Amino acid sequence: MAITAAMVKELRDSTGAGMMDAKKALTENDGDMEAAVDWLRTKGLAKAAKKSGRTAAEGLVAVAVSGGKGIAVEVNSETDFVGKNADFQKMVSGIAQVALGTSDIDELKAADMNGKSVEQTVTDAVAVIGENMSVRRMAALEGGSVVNYVHNAAAPGMGSIGVLVAMTGENEAFGRQVAMHIAAANPASLSEADLDASVVEKEKQVQMDIARESGKPEAVIEKMIVGRMKKYMAEVTLLNQQFVVNPDLTVAAAAAEAGVEITGFTRLEVGEGIEKVEEDFAAEVAKLNG
Repeated sequence: MAITAAMVKELRDSTGAGMMDAKKALTENDGDMEAAVDWLRTKGLAKAAKKSGRTAAEGLVAVAVSGGKGIAVEVNSETDFVGKNADFQKMVSGIAQVALGTSDIDELKAADMNGKSVEQTVTDAVAVIGENMSVRRMAALEGGSVVNYVHNAAAPGMGSIGVLVAMTGENEAFGRQVAMHIAAANPASLSEADLDASVVEKEKQVQMDIARESGKPEAVIEKMIVGRMKKYMAEVTLLNQQFVVNPDLTVAAAAAEAGVEITGFTRLEVGEGIEKVEEDFAAEVAKLNG
């Protein structure tokens, strides 16, 4: 059977497959459209499995808030081009809405999304878009009021960094300023009490070692460490940081002036903690043609 351009276009439109793949699917199945769709799905899923070993360190973080609960979800892809893909953005937005009804990443992956699990939805998208993808992380936050912010927004509610801030009291404008501060300053915790004790002890030991290099007496060193650790806390804990909007105030002092208390926050950045494999352009082209 002769394979026409119209048939190829129809198959491409219904499956999102590439032109050559669509033509081959129709050729292999003697123009049978349904059989060609099945062939592409099988081929696409095989490709998805093959691509699962590739590093997916790009993508989007989406945020959503309902009442006093907010969620942030990171969905990764291999390239930043996919983050600009309207179908990918629609999927990520849908996943964020589903996440509002779940409590952790495992529950989210198993949750229903338009008749399929979130995990299966992503697997199907891998077959169509042709890149490895994964729902990597989810963070939930509850409070009297929750404000969200996305940095480098690619579409409403999603971007390269997603921030949630929980507060007592209603002051959305101030909450957004704090969320923007968090996106920029990347605090390690809300307050000193929330910092990992092992991290604090390690920093204290580093400062002790540095101070001892000066040759000063231990009694003097102990006093030096008190000051250095206070400075460290002011750098890494949100409430003690200088507020970017008004550096004369700490974030805690600014919150008091705004009539609210910040009770928690979460910040997710795309690709955070993923080791990226750098390849030169020639190597990437060679891989595509391999």
